[in-house]
Amino acid sequence: MIAVVYSGSNFADWRLADRGRTIASFKTAGINPYFNDEKHIIQLLNKNINLIHHAEEIKRIYFFGAGSFSNDLKNIVHNAFSAFFKYGKISVEHDIDAAAIACCKNKPGIVCICGSGSNAAWYDGRRVKPNNYGLGYILADEGSGNWLGRELLKGFMSETLPENIREKFEHRYDVDRKTLLEKVYRQKQPAVFLSSFTEFYSENIEDNYLKSVIISGFTKLINTYLLPLYKLHPGASVNFAGSVAANFQDYLYEAIAGTDLTIANIIKEPINNLLTYYSNKN
Repeated sequence: MIAVVYSGSNFADWRLADRGRTIASFKTAGINPYFNDEKHIIQLLNKNINLIHHAEEIKRIYFFGAGSFSNDLKNIVHNAFSAFFKYGKISVEHDIDAAAIACCKNKPGIVCICGSGSNAAWYDGRRVKPNNYGLGYILADEGSGNWLGRELLKGFMSETLPENIREKFEHRYDVDRKTLLEKVYRQKQPAVFLSSFTEFYSENIEDNYLKSVIISGFTKLINTYLLPLYKLHPGASVNFAGSVAANFQDYLYEAIAGTDLTIANIIKEPINNLLTYYSNKN
């Protein structure tokens, strides 16, 4: 039996499969070693009945996650999983690797994650090439759920939101400036909190102001990451993975119009493609 896991900061998608047949499909809280230590991850695994029931049967675990970008951080996940899956061989990689496999399989292309966070890279058909992107929720994440949440909260607290959006926000969340600042600056995992506000954008998708914010975020993502990659790899297709890219893809196409970029794939949840890929390998 194999387990394939694709995790952002908000939640992790799991698939358990045996001889090509899916045994279980479920979500857990996100596993990000930048925020979660080994103890926390083990506790999370011990709360899921599917994992408890199949832990000893699982022989290969393929984990891809946000935050797993260095050996030290990968080892946090690896050590926690090793303690839980006692008979399993464990692979831990970054989420951009998962996006590349899910979108491109063995073909080269530019790969972009745009979900709770954002990142981009060149994939040569075998490996993702290292770069200086992926600076996280404070310094980067342009166009992501985290970025959209930041823009919405800044507008609310600086009183620059249009009146109709401000009223809808107050009615939807019933929060004040003090509470919001507390959650952003003093509670754990502020990126998860910030990205939760993508729901507000989805609920008011036709609003012109929110549309302009989404397109602005996508434009920053394109200009900061995708166009420089395209300059290095002219003619390459662009592939997107993540809920924000998928849920707001009409606006993504609008933002990318006028550039030389061509979108090949937009995949909301890479987990199913990953499961197919690794089921065929085992």
